[in-house]
Amino acid sequence: MHRGKSAALALAATAALLGTAGLAQADGSAPAPSPSATPSAGDQDTGGKDSKDGKDGKDGNDGHGKRAKGKRGKVTGDGAEALCKRAPKIDKRLARALKRLRGPETRRGSIARVKKRIEYAKKEGHTEIATFLNDRLKFRNSLLPTLEKRQKDLAKVKEWCTAHSNGSTT
Repeated sequence: MHRGKSAALALAATAALLGTAGLAQADGSAPAPSPSATPSAGDQDTGGKDSKDGKDGKDGNDGHGKRAKGKRGKVTGDGAEALCKRAPKIDKRLARALKRLRGPETRRGSIARVKKRIEYAKKEGHTEIATFLNDRLKFRNSLLPTLEKRQKDLAKVKEWCTAHSNGSTT
């Protein structure tokens, strides 16, 4: 019932708009173009860049006296400060993932659980299920050394961050 009322209201609004447009054309007058619809010579859109150097014609400041960083996807640094800030969260996430993969067969997401499921599938004669789970097991086994390496690399990053005042360059 509500849908019918909405449709009727939409039709009425459309008819009202078309009716006024028809009157304007019958009158011989056309609606005045908006100022943004007619570009002048200085207002041409060049995809956001007005010159070859990529500057937009502004002074480049962000309003706080500092030069704006990372405008238009330009790389302005290696992101050390942001990485140093995120390092503790990344470390917790890696530790949680490794704990889950190394967990017992009762733990969802563990390698031992997938192995147990493969045993059950083979025992029941479900070869397709066993093949699918075996591929999943291969992936999880390959994920383990990758995450361990990332954890070691992150430990080195954390050391660097403490030695370089959390990556801030002044």
